[in-house]
Amino acid sequence: MKIGVLGAGSWGTTLANLLAKKGYPVTLWAYEADLVERIRTQRINDLYLPGIPLAETLTATNDPGAAVRDKDLVLLVPPSQLMRRVVGAVAEQIGAQTLIVSASKGIENETLMTMSELLEEVLPPLLRRHTAFLSGPSFARETATELPTAVVAAAKDESLARQVQTIFATDYFRVYTNSDVIGVELAGALKNVMALAAGVADGLGFGYNSRAALITRGLTEMTRIGLAKGAQAETFAGLAGMGDLVLTCTGDLSRNRSVGIELGRGRALEEILGEMNMVAEGVKTTLSAWQLAQKLNVEAPIIEQMFRILYENIDPRQAVSELMGRAPKAEKLSR
Repeated sequence: MKIGVLGAGSWGTTLANLLAKKGYPVTLWAYEADLVERIRTQRINDLYLPGIPLAETLTATNDPGAAVRDKDLVLLVPPSQLMRRVVGAVAEQIGAQTLIVSASKGIENETLMTMSELLEEVLPPLLRRHTAFLSGPSFARETATELPTAVVAAAKDESLARQVQTIFATDYFRVYTNSDVIGVELAGALKNVMALAAGVADGLGFGYNSRAALITRGLTEMTRIGLAKGAQAETFAGLAGMGDLVLTCTGDLSRNRSVGIELGRGRALEEILGEMNMVAEGVKTTLSAWQLAQKLNVEAPIIEQMFRILYENIDPRQAVSELMGRAPKAEKLSR
């Protein structure tokens, strides 16, 4: 099986290396020509995954077409806001029987589409039947160093999900299957918004009580939006939902939580992002999430306040005050 990977960030490189270490010939596309050269000569992605040696069966290219032509599987891992552009540029070069797996987490700005909905528009009709989605609690560096990790492969076709499960599974990377594609995708995207909020709370100096409340009520908002989009509530209690939410709201390796911490300390968003060489997906997903909640008429106060912090520049302490000062109500999951 020949595999192509579009996106040489930390997660794309980690998954490409995981597959290469299993013996598959893998071609990894990176945008940066100098990075491609270093991967070829030094066997390392020093920009996004420093310190992790890359398998000999992994090659790199600066040509996205070369990464997808004549491949049995194409793994999509660009930032979610670039997915349409990256895939659209090579869609006609992908073979009709190629298995497509997306591992990007986000909701496209303007269209408010998840990656599965976006790929329905961008991919040729035959390829749309062969798409699956990988999500779950997985920091790239921990997976890259072979620490035990469990994720979900979601596809409407159960046999397709099982095929992805077999391809990606290792003795340290356990893959479960799920047929709730929209639930898995929304959970993976929306948890990044909650991780930003958890970081803001940490940056403000709040404690474990605050974090526990935010994670729990954040999960409620995620589930509400998912149900309004036709997802299954159980998905949000699983690896793609609660699992990934806990990871990104508590882990020091979370880019979104790190951005939130700096916001809580009073730093400007532009300054924070200017110091990063990797994408914090939650920043742009917050805009989409808030607009989606409004479109679906779903109550999402945490998402709303995170939107106001990022896009209306309100003080984080004011946002917390407004959250805590809302009218009393019963705890329930439904809309």
